[in-house]
Amino acid sequence: MPSTFRPPTPGPRAWWAALALAATVLAPVASAAPVSTPNVEAELVPATTAAVPGQPVTVALRLKHREGWHTYWQNPGDSGLPTTIEWKLPPGVKAGPIDWPAPHALPVGPLVNYGFEGEILLPSTLTVASDAKPGSELAIAARADWLVCKETCIPEGVDLTLALPVAASASAHPRWGAPIAATVAALPRPLAGWGVAAQGEGQRVRVALTPPAGAADPGKLHFFPFKEGQVEASAPQALARDGAGYVLTLPVAYQLAPGFARVAGVLSASNGIGGAMAATIDVPLAGSVVAGPKPVDAAAPALAIPPAAVPAAATMSLLFAVIAAFLGGMILNLMPCVLPVLSIKVLGFAEHHDSRATMRREGLAYGAGVLVTFVALAGVMLALRAAGEQLGWGFQLQSPVVVAALAVLFFVLALNLSGVFEFGQFAPSSVLSWASKNRTLDAFGTGVLAVVIASPCTAPFMGAALGFALSQPAIETIAVFVALGAGMALPYVLLAWFPAWRRALPKPGAWMLRFKQLLAFPLYATVAWLAWVLGSQLDVDAVLRLAIVLIAVAFALWAWHVSRMGSTRVWKLVSLAALAGAVVVALPLAAPAPAESATATSPAPGSVAWQGYSPARLAELAAAGPVFVDFTAAWCVTCQVNKRLVLSDRALLDAFADRKVALVRADWTRRDADITRALAALGRSGVPVYVLYRPGREPLLLPEVLTTRIVTDALATLDGPALAQTEAAR
Repeated sequence: MPSTFRPPTPGPRAWWAALALAATVLAPVASAAPVSTPNVEAELVPATTAAVPGQPVTVALRLKHREGWHTYWQNPGDSGLPTTIEWKLPPGVKAGPIDWPAPHALPVGPLVNYGFEGEILLPSTLTVASDAKPGSELAIAARADWLVCKETCIPEGVDLTLALPVAASASAHPRWGAPIAATVAALPRPLAGWGVAAQGEGQRVRVALTPPAGAADPGKLHFFPFKEGQVEASAPQALARDGAGYVLTLPVAYQLAPGFARVAGVLSASNGIGGAMAATIDVPLAGSVVAGPKPVDAAAPALAIPPAAVPAAATMSLLFAVIAAFLGGMILNLMPCVLPVLSIKVLGFAEHHDSRATMRREGLAYGAGVLVTFVALAGVMLALRAAGEQLGWGFQLQSPVVVAALAVLFFVLALNLSGVFEFGQFAPSSVLSWASKNRTLDAFGTGVLAVVIASPCTAPFMGAALGFALSQPAIETIAVFVALGAGMALPYVLLAWFPAWRRALPKPGAWMLRFKQLLAFPLYATVAWLAWVLGSQLDVDAVLRLAIVLIAVAFALWAWHVSRMGSTRVWKLVSLAALAGAVVVALPLAAPAPAESATATSPAPGSVAWQGYSPARLAELAAAGPVFVDFTAAWCVTCQVNKRLVLSDRALLDAFADRKVALVRADWTRRDADITRALAALGRSGVPVYVLYRPGREPLLLPEVLTTRIVTDALATLDGPALAQTEAAR
């Protein structure tokens, strides 16, 4: 009898095993659908099959780029924007920042960007509340935005979703668990076992790396800073052996951002370092740094945006900068800022018929005051720039407090010249006796005051010289400032050294008192100008507040004068009370200025209206045609003269319109880091600066003192093939 096969009857354990296997296979896992743009495929992918209550879960943004296209790291390098994720999470779920993998250096023409090509996972850690219920589902959504580039750059973004189950336990996601785990394991961690120190040396930073005993050669090293504006991405980084260690020399960014006090970033190694292919370092920066020169690549193709002019540091020698500074300092004496104060001192020559030795001593004291103040100003600027501040010539006038203080100082000087009071009323007789015998101190103080007043002005030759000075090591910077001071002091010193010129003046008499009183009015005018500057920096209320302060100061000086005329001491108390009131009224001027939007409305077609400055706006306009940029400030007298006499000329504005030149005004009245960096890129450190951006050609820098002929000649350079191509494109 043939036998019949019967399958075995499963026992209880077999049934439970089968049910467990089925539950594992059929259990829901996290699911999401990829979203594609023309250049990138994106989706949210989890590291595990589910979220466990009270435990973190890793979710990554997956980006798959088209061949040859790339997106950017947290610091994009020379250009670009980092990828961002805006999470939209259910209650009880929180997301941390992107854990950035180590980037790659991506050369694009003369630029070097930091970013990613191919397929990349950008993980983030999500925390789930401990009371999340197993069996439920977390509906996770996010908005991802990126800039994707090849020859051109395209901003893209997508809305992504991910359904993440909640379970008592979770396993690695069958598809994404291993890739995400590998990405997380390769994330740069702090460099362990190595000694790291950073030293700033002008336009470079030396990073000394000391390996532990037995460490392998790391091979080629490259540093990627976390923050922009610290290390020049497109400049080479030099690696050298130093005994048992290494020294990596980093070029300082030519658009140096404020706050460069630490060297922090990712250090990648071709052979690995610290047990990984990349590690992070974060050490304090000793020494000091200044902005480096802008990299120049003569073989680079023309960009859509005209490249900045080569800074003065790259084209000017120290000798030429010193000569230019000396000539600029001499011309500075003729500027409206300095002339009133210098006239007051020259008047003293006519009033006092001293010995030749006394006059020469006063002249030298004045020159010493000028030189010492210029050196001190250079030292302050170097110290602040080393601390990361972006400063230029006249930076102190960007502070409303300094502007108000100068207005009060000039007002007091003008009241003195008008005869309202005498400075001698505020000093003991012993001090007055000493001062009358030692007028060299007064001459020294006049030199200091002359430099302070000269700071709003930029004379011819000064712009290029100062631009060079502030991009060089400290010794060369100070040498240029000394030359500037020597040029400014020389005319007065010569007048004191050779007093024969006094024969041309009338004999001392009543005319001297009248002339002294007459000199008060330029100072009153200066006060009015400073009040207008303050209004430009703050608002109309600030001007009113300054006016009240000036009235209180004038009343206090008058009251003190009355008290000195034999009246009761009550007038002294009244004077002190008025000064105290002036201080109280002035205190709000020291509050931080409100933020001012850099945006400006676009003019109508064919209009010659001036537009506000921003790097993005300049790039947009320069890509479409020629652009004329006026770098100006309310406290710059030369700027205002050029603006009124030249740049407001109707015929010139018509010439701009005929050639379709966009007009941009970069107002540096208040501190603006974008404008400071733009000036540095042009090799300048102060205003005025006038530059004509020309399609397909280098920008054209114009002189500090303008005439209509100078500007029209500059516009004539637009005629030719470059302009014809621009018109054809339009």
